[in-house]
Parts: sequence; C-alpha cells; structure tokens
Amino acid sequence: MTSPAGLRTLESSASNPPTHRGPRGSILLHLKRTGQATAGELNQALGLSLNAIRHHLKQLEVEGVVVFGRAPRAVGAPAHAFQLTAQGHALFPDRYERAVADLLDHVVKTEGRDAAVRFLEAQYRSLAVRLEAETHGVPAERRGEVVARVLDAEGYMATWAEATEGGLLTEHNCPHRLIAERFPEVCAAEERFLAQVFGVPVERRSQIAAGCGTCSYHVTHGGVAVEEEG
Repeated sequence: MTSPAGLRTLESSASNPPTHRGPRGSILLHLKRTGQATAGELNQALGLSLNAIRHHLKQLEVEGVVVFGRAPRAVGAPAHAFQLTAQGHALFPDRYERAVADLLDHVVKTEGRDAAVRFLEAQYRSLAVRLEAETHGVPAERRGEVVARVLDAEGYMATWAEATEGGLLTEHNCPHRLIAERFPEVCAAEERFLAQVFGVPVERRSQIAAGCGTCSYHVTHGGVAVEEEG
C-alpha cells in the first residue's frame, strides 16, 4: 500500500511527464532528478511497496523508457540500479526546445552553422552574466549552491554536493537535449561558461548528450583562476 507520505508525493508532483501519471510518473521523475536509483531507494523515496515498485519498473522497461544495470557499492555486491533511456528523457517537457532547434536549423541553412553556434554561445554568456551577479561576493566554497539553485530554476534539475577539495555540480535534466545532439558545440560552451562563473577550470564527469543519465562537473576550489577576457 502507498503510505500517506508517498500518496502526497504522487499527488502533489506537477513535474511528472504528461504521458505518465500516478506511481509510474513519480518513478520517472525521481529517476530524472537522481540519475539512477535501485528499487529499494525508490521504495524509500516514494513510499510504495517493493512489489509495486518492481511491477511499475517492469512495465516502464517494456515501454523502453527505463533500463537497469549494475551499480557498484562501497560494501557488498553491486545492486541493480535503474535509469532513464533517451526515450525516457524525451518524455519530459522540452520548454519549446523543438521549435528552437528547428529555428537553429533554419539559421544554418540561411546563414551557416557558425552563425547558429554564435547564437547559442551568446545565450550562455547571458546566463553567465546573470550567475556572476548572483554569486558576487559569495565565498568560493558556497558558490556551487547558488549556481545549482539558479540552474535548477532554469529547468536543469541541478544539485550541488561537496566533494574532496571542491564540489560536484550535477544537472539531472538537459533542457536543451535536442539542441545539444544537433550542436555538440553547446556542451563545450556550457563548460566554458561554468568555468567563467566559478573562476576556476571545471572538469566534466558525465554528459547527457553522450548517453549518460546526468551532466556533471567537478569544481576544484583551489584550482588556478581563469583569467577574464579583456
């Protein structure tokens, strides 16, 4: 049975993909936010029984929107962890992304690919300016929290976690996935703009456009500062 807490989770989530409501929509949303999860972790997060979780996961596998593999654990044998497939990621609203992608294709035909890439890079520079204003005066060790909060509001489902000598910025959603597939230059632009915002080089650890469940960047607080362009 679904616990009261689990019921509230299922009923109150307005971010579930429009094609899946109820428990399956909540499972998809949780996998979107976390990147991957075991049946036990889904049980704890959503308050559904393990049998119900496994039933819904099986149906989602049949649909081709989730897939599972072995996730290494610090102690004990690896566990089965589920994550969204590319088809699963596509279930979530793309915020007019298809229209923008089609517009960029038109720009390529009429003005050339370089013009489309310059447009995309300009959008990231605009976001970088906003983030620099939001993080002005914020200590380096707290800057990741602010960046994650702003990106989360922009649809990236971003989180920040402290790590050895720095932190890890993780984007569980790519609101520009279709664009990134057509214009891989946008991923390089994102890496550059994050380095600009943090003031130090960042290292990409995973990439949604390359088939990973998330885009993640390791930021070293003590890294060499990035020189601003004059």
